[in-house]
Order: sequence, then structure tokens, then C-alpha cells
Amino acid sequence: MKRTLWPILLAALAAAPSLRAQDAPVCTDRPTKANAPCVVPQGRWQLEADVGSVTRDVRGGLSTQTVYPLNPTLKYGLGGASDIEVSWAPRVRVTTRGDGARTQRTGHGDLLLRVKTRLHVGDAVSVAVIPFVKAPTASTGFGNDRWEGGVALPVSVNLPRGFALTFGPQLDVLADADGRGHHAALSNLVNLSHPLGERLTLAVEYWRQDNADPQGTVRQASADVALIVAATHNLQLDVGANLGLNDRTPDRQFYAGIAYRW
Repeated sequence: MKRTLWPILLAALAAAPSLRAQDAPVCTDRPTKANAPCVVPQGRWQLEADVGSVTRDVRGGLSTQTVYPLNPTLKYGLGGASDIEVSWAPRVRVTTRGDGARTQRTGHGDLLLRVKTRLHVGDAVSVAVIPFVKAPTASTGFGNDRWEGGVALPVSVNLPRGFALTFGPQLDVLADADGRGHHAALSNLVNLSHPLGERLTLAVEYWRQDNADPQGTVRQASADVALIVAATHNLQLDVGANLGLNDRTPDRQFYAGIAYRW
């Protein structure tokens, strides 16, 4: 009996890498603001991270630069149609210049927990739902020390000639600016992507948020662009830029990132 088991075990070991290689290529929620309806396969881990993000904004005579040297999201496939995702920035640096003075602060960010579930997967349209909650773990001055949350509903549409269109409606429940309660913020985006070759993809995006704070609604909008490189079946690299379209939105953000699945 033992001898008959050896061929079976050897065949299983030989088949394991090929079975894993048949998985779909790594699918991520970066580099743009759009989420993808796909989830991490059961039992697999996936790391998505900025490896350099710089945001610059000039407002009221003050210039602010925010730097994230690393901003990782770790995901785990729960099986079926869901995964769990945790994001936390271990280091944030904010530099402010104005009136001949310069100040710099460093700290860490809030913790974000999300669960993504596929609702529908089809040749033409795919849909997922992503409830999330933000825990107030940030250093003093780097967060509002309040619990917040919301839900996103990414919808992806496959178009002719290799184009893909993604919509990203999202409802946030945010803390009021005066700290007394919570209010709603509605976001949406339109993302269009297309491969430029076997491994390179270009994505362009329009994003808008209407934040209905009791002290005054804040409307933000940006035009975003990114290049994605499928380095291997499980490794993705990217670069991108977000350009603010009004004075309530940060002027510009530049970043590079990585995603790896194992």
C-alpha cells in the first residue's frame, strides 16, 4: 500500500505548481482610486502598497506636502467569493511651508478594515460590495480620532477592443468637523482602462466626492492617470498621478506601487 501511494503523492506535488499557475493573474484595487470586483483566491495572501507617495497642496498661502514612504494593504482570501483586507500606514510625514516658516511632523495613520464580496461575475459585467470601517489609530494630528465607515459598490464592464469601464459609487459615514456627530459623503468615479501591450495597461479616471458636513458641503474632484505593468503572473508594478480639479482638492499626487500575491 505504501508503494502505491508514492506515485500519487509525487503526481500531486508535481501538479500543485501548475494548478496554481492556472489562477487568474493578480487583480488589485490599485493604482487608481477605483476598486476591482475581483477577490483574492481562497487561502492566498496579497500585498498591495505604495512604495512612495507624495501629495502637494497650496491653499491660503500655505504649501503642504504629505509623504507616505510605504502605505500597505494586506489581503487574505476567505474562500467562496470574499476576502478580508487591512490597511495601515506605518509612517506619514507632513511638511508645511508659509510666511518664511517651515514645520515638519511625522506619525502613523489610521487602521482600515474592509471585507470584499463578489455579488456577480460575468463576461460583460462584474459587481462586488465592500463594507469598511476606519479605526482611529493615527498619531495625534494625523487623524480625527473618530470611528468612521461606509460601503463601496464597484461595477466593472468589459467593452469591445479590450477596453474596461469601472464605476465606483461609495457611501462614507464621516465624523462631523466639530466632532459632535456623523454625516454622509457620496463618492463616484468613472475609470477607463486599455492594454497598451502584452504587459502594460493605461488607466484614466474621473473621481468626485460630495462631503455633506453640517458646517458646509465640501466638493472634491480629480483627474487621475496610471500605468500598470504585469511583471509576472503574481507581481504587478505601477506609477500614477492624481490632479485636483478644484481648490478643495489637493493639487497633485504622484506615486509608485507594487502588488504581490503568494
